[in-house]
Amino acid sequence: MKTAFLMALMTALLMLLGDFFGGLRGMTVMLFVGVAMNFFAYWNSDKMVLAHYDAQQVDRNSAPELYGIVEKLAKKANIPMPNVYIINSPVPNAFATGRNPEHAAVAVNTALADMLTKEELAGVLGHELSHIMHHDILVSTIAASMAGAISTIAQWGMFFGGGRDEDGESRNPIASILVMILAPLAAMLIQMAVSRSREYMADKSGGELCGNPNALADALLKIEAYAERRVMPGATEATAHMFIINPFAGVDAKQLFSTHPATEERVQLLREQARKMGIR
Repeated sequence: MKTAFLMALMTALLMLLGDFFGGLRGMTVMLFVGVAMNFFAYWNSDKMVLAHYDAQQVDRNSAPELYGIVEKLAKKANIPMPNVYIINSPVPNAFATGRNPEHAAVAVNTALADMLTKEELAGVLGHELSHIMHHDILVSTIAASMAGAISTIAQWGMFFGGGRDEDGESRNPIASILVMILAPLAAMLIQMAVSRSREYMADKSGGELCGNPNALADALLKIEAYAERRVMPGATEATAHMFIINPFAGVDAKQLFSTHPATEERVQLLREQARKMGIR
């Protein structure tokens, strides 16, 4: 239901853009575009995200430690073994994607695998597998592909036609600029709504899966310390909500609409969870 609702909202945004730039004809075209995009996104959005970050699939032979941790956590979570990917990036981060637990993938940056202890890495992977357990990945992956498409279409509309046409409504350049800004913003607000609450749940489940919430808390602090100093190469606003830490954490303008809860609050909740589990 959540996925269907998200798809309907994204399609409505596309139709509004179509109406603004092309009237009834534009709105009709965008309705068909939206339906086609929803169908395509359901089956291919995970592949698109992985391809965007040039993620390379690994197995037990090419990345034994990483693969082994994921395999152990997947068994504990009682979910099928997801595909495991590595992204060659100097900025640590991780995300999960796919349309369901049977067709899921976990992607980890090379910097993350290098800088974290084995226990901290298990905490991060536990968080990502929790998103798979709770069926968050379809919503977040579709939100990424649809938000990116809406942003692109809004920009194209401004540069190739302004607002409405002959004898219809006037082409107002200020209104066109507002649409170019507000359409991606609306898509981002939808992303924010579907991701923030799920991060808390994934933290809690991730702490339980790895057996030590403090390890996940320590990993979050390390990842954010890097994200605050440098934006991950290739990162986009449309996919920011998928990562365990917002890759734009250090950019103040984007913090206003951050798709993630404050890391300090997440760490505090994980420390409290560890105390309740008798872990110091």
